[in-house]
Amino acid sequence: MTKPASIAMLVVGIVLSLLGLVVTTGGAAAALLASGQGDEGYFTSRTERYTVASYALVSPQLDGIGEGTPERLPFDVGTLRLRATPAEPDGRVFIGIAPQSDVDTYLKGVHYTELQEVKFQPFRPVYRDIPGSSTPASPDGQPMWAASTSGPGQQELTWNISAGSWTVVVMNADASEGVSADLQAGFRSELIKPAATGLLLAGTLALVLGVPLLVAGAVGLGRHGRATSPVPQQAAFVAGQQPGAAGTIGYPVRLGGHVDPALARWIWLVKWFLAIPHFFVLFFLWFAFAVTTVIAWFAILFTGRYPQSLFHFNVGVLRWTWRVAFYAYAAGGTDQYPPFTLAPANYPADLDIDYPQRLSRGLVLIKSWFLLIPHLLIVGAMTGTATWSWRSQDGPAGVVGDRGGGLSLLALLVLIALVMLLFTGRYPQPLFAFIMGLNRWVFRVLAYGALMRDEYPPFRLDQGPDEPYVARAPDPNQQDGHP
Repeated sequence: MTKPASIAMLVVGIVLSLLGLVVTTGGAAAALLASGQGDEGYFTSRTERYTVASYALVSPQLDGIGEGTPERLPFDVGTLRLRATPAEPDGRVFIGIAPQSDVDTYLKGVHYTELQEVKFQPFRPVYRDIPGSSTPASPDGQPMWAASTSGPGQQELTWNISAGSWTVVVMNADASEGVSADLQAGFRSELIKPAATGLLLAGTLALVLGVPLLVAGAVGLGRHGRATSPVPQQAAFVAGQQPGAAGTIGYPVRLGGHVDPALARWIWLVKWFLAIPHFFVLFFLWFAFAVTTVIAWFAILFTGRYPQSLFHFNVGVLRWTWRVAFYAYAAGGTDQYPPFTLAPANYPADLDIDYPQRLSRGLVLIKSWFLLIPHLLIVGAMTGTATWSWRSQDGPAGVVGDRGGGLSLLALLVLIALVMLLFTGRYPQPLFAFIMGLNRWVFRVLAYGALMRDEYPPFRLDQGPDEPYVARAPDPNQQDGHP
């Protein structure tokens, strides 16, 4: 398979798989909603008290199903149910639904309140007060209501949703000023179950077509990217080893990066913007990475082997990610724009992983989550956001709320290094070595969690631009380099 054909299959497969995943998720959610309808088949809100000092409380504009739609269809498009109970035991409440234009005419010049939105946890309605000096006529008997009810105690209104723009109005039955009532809204529709079934079928079909195309494209690209990566170490890597009398060996995930000797002082300020095309591509590549990792999980479980072409594809995704990270946000160590390729390239930063001939079929069940817990705690501390908070006023009601933000340890160190570059023209090498150690730890954990190696990541901050190596004890059966 040619490389362009592999790219085309991968792109089509990713699009179909993403679409299928979204549609299937929506169908599953709709099916869950349909199966969970209680209270006579209605989805209901909590009963909450709404109190305003004006003559009427009106809802925002409710748009129906569209102009030109028949008023009655052979199925229930949707039914709205509203319940209102006056706050005072001897009070009488009115609730009605009418066209927006008729309500505007009825309340013209009247002091009323519009409910703009409702915030929960805690419950807080947001109102807009419309001043006026006129007294409204009694709402009962007005010809504009499509549905209405009034009286003491709990009042219930049901309305089959139809085309147009509508408004719900809650008033005292005698049109007096000061409205206070406990309100609850409910909705049901006969379309939810068939819509859920249709979404599930369409999403499943898209996944059935998309996942094989995605995997085939990844396999094709993996076959084109099997060459050993030229990690900038000034040395050749063969199965994680370097030649020597005693021999040296390092961790099989090899990450390297070298600072450009003439970094511009200010370009790092816009690198995040320049890297947007890479972020866009990497979003889709990481979706493919997740799918191929699931396929590899089953392959390892049943065969003890990671499919080689998928392995090289996933190494390419990690390699691409590291180059962009080194350029834009995880180090800022080069001004050279990252190449758009999964394959090894002549770039100041690169990554490679030795292909494992065999993997443990038992470890695959626990290595991605349980065994990684200690590392995930450490990586979370390095890359998680350290937040701070402040208080601010929210909206016209003057409610004070908390806001938060922050930087991870890695991002903070990179920012400090780049600010020093801005003012001194030099990237501090000791800080760069530490930053590289943090990134090296993160990518080792990432590769282990993605099932690519069985060697447990070391609890070691290997600093510096090049991958460090540990001396291997000499073989007692080997002398002077000969068996």
